[in-house]
Amino acid sequence: MTTPRTLDTDQARARLRDLTVIDVRTPAEYATGHLPGALNLPLDRLRAALPELRHAAGRGDLLMVCASGNRSANACRTLAGQGVPAATLTGGTHAWAAAGHDLHRPAADGTRTGWSMERQVRCTAGALVLLGLLLGLLVHPAFEILSAGVAGGLVVSALTDTCGMALLLARLPHNRPRPADLATTLAALRRR
Repeated sequence: MTTPRTLDTDQARARLRDLTVIDVRTPAEYATGHLPGALNLPLDRLRAALPELRHAAGRGDLLMVCASGNRSANACRTLAGQGVPAATLTGGTHAWAAAGHDLHRPAADGTRTGWSMERQVRCTAGALVLLGLLLGLLVHPAFEILSAGVAGGLVVSALTDTCGMALLLARLPHNRPRPADLATTLAALRRR
């Protein structure tokens, strides 16, 4: 497995006008704040956009972005396997914001935005652990297996730098891209 090229936040900011920035988070996460000019293309829709990404990469550099850099690194590896060069933003939007760079927040008008995927995973994992412990105390001790299973899943997630729970949660309706959003992103990539 090759390590994708990386840009730190200052390098990316200096080159922002010359980069095609692709945010691979869910639409709900994207709406909470993204790099200026970033196009939203959720990781699970990446392969559907390969022709447009290949076209955009032929005209300039692609920068893949997510919350922390893990999903964008996966996106870079997927693209590299298809012959499309791309870099990832070290530390993702968290590092971008921590460096004091502005995030575009389309929901700044007071409309409600969704939770980040990381927050959804923490809430779901915590709720399942508590549910397993509660049912184990009130119903039958065998329900504590649920808590142990979630704990084991979190360990595997940390060791493999993947998250099965995030993949499942990304399929929920509130995390799914609307067809018009994908069409708009693909059209923007074709224009680059």
